[in-house]
Amino acid sequence: MASKPWLTHQAALISLLILWRDSVICTGLAVDPPEDLVILDHGHLGRLELTWSPPASLVDVPDCLLRYQLEYFNTYWDSWSAIRTSSRSYSAQFDLMKDVRVRVYTLLSGPCTNGTLIKSTKYTEVVQKPSSTGEAVQDVICVFHNMEYMECKWGRNPKILASSQLNLYFWHKELEHAEECPKYIISDGVRSGCDFTETSLPDFTDINLCVNGSSFDGPLKPTFMSLQTQNQVKPGTTDKLYLHTNPDMQLEIQWECPVGGVPEDCLEWEVEHNQEGSDGRMTLQQILTTKETSITLASNHENERSCFRVRSKLHKYCVDKSFWSEWSQPICHPAFQMKKDAPEPEWGMVPVYVYIAVAVIIMLMLSLCVWGVLKVRSRQEKKPDSLLTTLFARSSVLTVAEA
Repeated sequence: MASKPWLTHQAALISLLILWRDSVICTGLAVDPPEDLVILDHGHLGRLELTWSPPASLVDVPDCLLRYQLEYFNTYWDSWSAIRTSSRSYSAQFDLMKDVRVRVYTLLSGPCTNGTLIKSTKYTEVVQKPSSTGEAVQDVICVFHNMEYMECKWGRNPKILASSQLNLYFWHKELEHAEECPKYIISDGVRSGCDFTETSLPDFTDINLCVNGSSFDGPLKPTFMSLQTQNQVKPGTTDKLYLHTNPDMQLEIQWECPVGGVPEDCLEWEVEHNQEGSDGRMTLQQILTTKETSITLASNHENERSCFRVRSKLHKYCVDKSFWSEWSQPICHPAFQMKKDAPEPEWGMVPVYVYIAVAVIIMLMLSLCVWGVLKVRSRQEKKPDSLLTTLFARSSVLTVAEA
C-alpha cells in the first residue's frame, strides 16, 4: 500500500518530462536569441534605429507566434525600458554623450507551445561608446521666452580656444535632416547661443540639439540634448501690479498676467512680502504661492511699510517643468515713508557742497572789504594833490599881477 503514492509521484514527474520534451521539440529544441542586432544613426542627433533578424533556428516554425522583447537603457530616466513587438526594428531616443546599451530576446508562443510564452534564456546585446576626445561647451540652456521665441545659450569652456568655431544643429520629426542654427548669438566676437525667433518649433515633440565645432587642436566634443518647448517656458515679467487698502483695513494686492502666448490658467504665482520697520530695516515676512491673481493680507502697523513683488511659472498640471519669470517691480504701502521728528544733522554730517558754498561766500566778503579799503585810501591821496594845484595856480596869478 505504501508504494502507491511513490508510483503516483513518479507518474506525475514522467508526465511533466514528456510535456517539456514535446515543447522543446516543437520549438526547435531551443529558443535562440535574435541575430544581427544593429544600431543605425541617420543623423537625427540621438534618435537611433535598432534592427535585428530572427534566429536561424526559428525561421520556419509552423503554428508559432514569433515576437521580440527589446530592452535599452534610458539614460534620461536612469533605468531600463522594455517593449515587446513583432517588428524587427524600433526607433528610440538616446543621449549620445553616454553609452548606448541595447539587448533583445526572442519570445515564442502559440499552439506549438501549448499557449505557453517561452523566452530565450540568452539575449543579443550591443553597446555603443560615445566620443571621449576633445573639449565640449558647458551649460547649454534653452529658454522659450513667454512662448514667443526660443533662445539656446551655452557657457564658455576655458579649455576651448576663443578662435574655435562653434555650431548648433537641431532636428525634430517634421524635418528630414538636421538643420543648422538660423541665427547665432554673438558675444565678444564668439558664438554663444542660437536665436530661434524666426523659426517655428513644434510643441510636445522631442527636439534634438547638438553643439559641436572645431579648433586648431581638432574637432570639439559634441554636446547633445533633447527637449520639448513647452517644458522650457519662461513667462514674461508682470508690469501691472496694484495695491490698496480695504475698508476693513486689509491690504489687497492684485496683478495682471503678462501679455503673450502663455495660457493664464497654466500660471502659478509667487508673492514676496517685505516689511520695513520704523527703524528703516527691511525684513522678509513671507513668500506665498497661489494660482489666483490677487491676495489679501492683514494691514501693517501705522509705523511700518509693506512692499510686494510677484513672479510666475507654469504649474505641473500643464508642463513637466518651467522657468520662473523675473520679479516684477515692487509696489509699497504707504507709497512714501514719512519720517517724524527727524534729528537735525550734525556738523560733521553736512555735505561737502555746503562747505564749498560757505568758503565762496567768505572769499567774496573778503574781496569786497579789501576793495572798499583800497577805494577809501585812493580818495584820501587825491585830495592834497588837488589843494596844492589850486594854491600853485593862485600863486602864479598873484606874481603876474605884481609884475
